[in-house]
Amino acid sequence: MNNMNMNHSENMNHSMNADSSMKMGNQDMMMHGGHMMHMGNLKRKFWLSLILSLPIIFLSPAMGVHLPFQFSFPGSEWVVAIFATILYFYGGEPFLSGAFYEIKAKKPEMMTLISLGITTAYIYSIYAFVENNLLNSKVHVMDFFWELATLILIMLLGHWIEMKSVMNANSSVHDLAKLLPDKVHVQNNGRTEDVAINAVQKNAVILVKAGESIPLDGVVLNGSSQVNESLVTGESSAVTRKENDKVIGGSINGSGTLTVKVTSSANSGFLANVNKLVQSSQMNKSRLQNLADRVSRWLFYAALIFGIIALIVWTSLRGISGGLERMVTVLVIACPHALGLAIPLVNAKSTSIGAKNGLLIRNRNVISVSSKINYLLLDKTGTLTEGKFQVRKCDSLNKSYSADEVIKLIASLEQDSNHPIAQSILQFAKEKNIELYPLSNSKSLDGKGVSGTLNGKEYQLVKEKAARSLVGHFPEIDALNYTSSYLVAGNELIGYVAVGDEIKKNAAALIKQIKDLNITPVILTGDNEKVAQSIAQKLKISEVHSGLMPDDKQKIVAQLQEKGNKVMMVGDGINDAPSLAKADIGVAIGAGTDVAVDSADVVLVNSEPFDIISFLNLAQHTQRKTIENLWWGAGYNIIALPLAAGILAPWEILLSPAVGAIFMSLSTVIVAINAETLKI
Repeated sequence: MNNMNMNHSENMNHSMNADSSMKMGNQDMMMHGGHMMHMGNLKRKFWLSLILSLPIIFLSPAMGVHLPFQFSFPGSEWVVAIFATILYFYGGEPFLSGAFYEIKAKKPEMMTLISLGITTAYIYSIYAFVENNLLNSKVHVMDFFWELATLILIMLLGHWIEMKSVMNANSSVHDLAKLLPDKVHVQNNGRTEDVAINAVQKNAVILVKAGESIPLDGVVLNGSSQVNESLVTGESSAVTRKENDKVIGGSINGSGTLTVKVTSSANSGFLANVNKLVQSSQMNKSRLQNLADRVSRWLFYAALIFGIIALIVWTSLRGISGGLERMVTVLVIACPHALGLAIPLVNAKSTSIGAKNGLLIRNRNVISVSSKINYLLLDKTGTLTEGKFQVRKCDSLNKSYSADEVIKLIASLEQDSNHPIAQSILQFAKEKNIELYPLSNSKSLDGKGVSGTLNGKEYQLVKEKAARSLVGHFPEIDALNYTSSYLVAGNELIGYVAVGDEIKKNAAALIKQIKDLNITPVILTGDNEKVAQSIAQKLKISEVHSGLMPDDKQKIVAQLQEKGNKVMMVGDGINDAPSLAKADIGVAIGAGTDVAVDSADVVLVNSEPFDIISFLNLAQHTQRKTIENLWWGAGYNIIALPLAAGILAPWEILLSPAVGAIFMSLSTVIVAINAETLKI
């Protein structure tokens, strides 16, 4: 698994789930210097830059101040100048490249501000070196080599922390990774041999013995077994897996033996999708990150304005040398040491906390939206309820069919389905020793139900709304407020089955806390009104929409948004995909499906709806800490820039470079400490 993780981290630009997200990710990285490297390159660039910086830190004064650990020797100035030149072009390259793209887009932001600082510091320091060592100037010109080195190091560190937090967040899937065996039983030419999981390729045929973990995603070629997928999909019931059924890597095989054809290698299966989710989470720029960029833009223009004013004023007072020194002091002090760490440190801490609490935040835009949510829309089955279904009632509605014949037909239609409701019906038929009809032409009816041919006759098993549209007369049926499906042949109603579910134990507590946050809970379900109202009454939810198709849910989301509301949608990531994508915040229960990866902004890995409260709590604290850090990072500049320019010089108050360095370091320390205090 370590190899798989490294493979993902080193190919992040190529692991997006869609071309559009890839383009967005690449554009984002190009604008912010992230294009320059993947995880391995960034780590190497930081450590090599640190090595290049050490001679500068020990041999060059900090803004003219000799620190206790610093020393010099004949020719040390040459050593500093050489190492600083290499560091500027090597360590500063990502920022210079990023600035090029920002300026090309006419949007100077963080990369431009950093480049302004390091370029000013480097060019002026080379000028000072020439004056002091080659031209033997009588007046010593202060250099900024120390500031150049520390700024590049801190900015590289900020980027590394941002990327490293993504890899640290992978610890959230370590428990899932432990489900996978180190070795896989691969069948080849009639022989079975144990092969390392990372060496197993797509289309390989593997053997999964009773009680073993299914190592990789695949399709069953031979055998039948009950498979527990709860740890990877959140489905609480074991499901039957037989020939032609799909299996998910990480699920637990039951008592049968399965021969499986691998459809996804270790770097592209279920766990790989979860890893991609974590890795891509911080590639999405949030509104708060945009705020940091806007702050950087303001500081860039402010630094230029104050620097030019300082140059003009101080040149008139102390000559060009004094003017240049004061202007450079302003531009170097404007460099965002603290600002460059403000967002990465908070994001790193937030990602780590979220991962430990089963939260994968795929899109960081939702952090700023979370405090504005007005409506929480909840799918019923699998979200508010356990998904542990049992047949509560089954009866005939046609004199030509007995109750036993009805359940035989219904179970026969469901025999190819892995849905928990279908499995409960099949289990019921099995307990009654009912032998199923052969099924042909089995089809899924897009949110309505299923159809198929039994004994040469076509039947449909559909929800109440669809059944009413198919038959002329629809009798009143007491389905005990359970989920009901109706058996139809042509326009003839044959019978029905009622399946019951249980409310999740923390669902009531979730609804209470949601209401305490002044958020309105709403149930959206494809189930019938009686079942929906029954669940709503138990959970004290007043607004319910039942009998919905997937596009109906999306329309309700859109209607609420048109009225100016912010909407959070929570669902299982299957029929809820359109509404998850449409909502301001889409939350998927469980991380096992492609839809959860593609449609949701947040994934609740533990399939626990109450984790919504944890997410809202974490989002609120993350947003507050980010804004605090932005104020600390930018606030220092708001005070330091005019002082460095000499605005209070008439009153003999002038910020010296040494004091500026102290302020700069202090603000960086405060930002780091403040980020570490983030809690859920």
